[in-house]
Amino acid sequence: MPNIKIFSGSSHPDLSQKIANCLSLEPAKVVTKKFSNHETCVEIGESVRGEDVYIVQSGCGEVNDNLMELLIMINACKIASASRVTAVIPCFPYARQDKKDKSRAPITAKLVANMLSVAGADHIITMDLHASQIQGFFDIPVDNLYVDGGVIGVLVLKSTIIPTVLSRFSSRWF
Repeated sequence: MPNIKIFSGSSHPDLSQKIANCLSLEPAKVVTKKFSNHETCVEIGESVRGEDVYIVQSGCGEVNDNLMELLIMINACKIASASRVTAVIPCFPYARQDKKDKSRAPITAKLVANMLSVAGADHIITMDLHASQIQGFFDIPVDNLYVDGGVIGVLVLKSTIIPTVLSRFSSRWF
């Protein structure tokens, strides 16, 4: 797989490493840091020209910081002439804000979809969206991977990646 680069955001470096190992690849070099005013800085450490780039970054933990880091990484790869940029987001940020439930409430999941598209993402891979309608917020392809509780037990026995991806859902199935 010579034209694939897998970058890891700071939310789940172990997951990115396991995905890269399964594909017999090394994770691509990236440095993330914070300036003194807490702005996020991302430096892509290798050429992505003409490459198919996958950026693994979850929307859990420090949601706002992780989302901003993902947007910067997508944009950095796009302006560095990556052929295609796919965001792998196991936990989609702001997915619970998918509808207008009060008169002046924002639909924040739609805003996140717009930001990912504007940053330069060509494709989104996510898991168990809060509502399937979120896929309709995008003008780019979205793969919403569904995980069934009955399937989890079998997958956990056969894989080291699946438990890492599903760690956010641990209280639900384990």
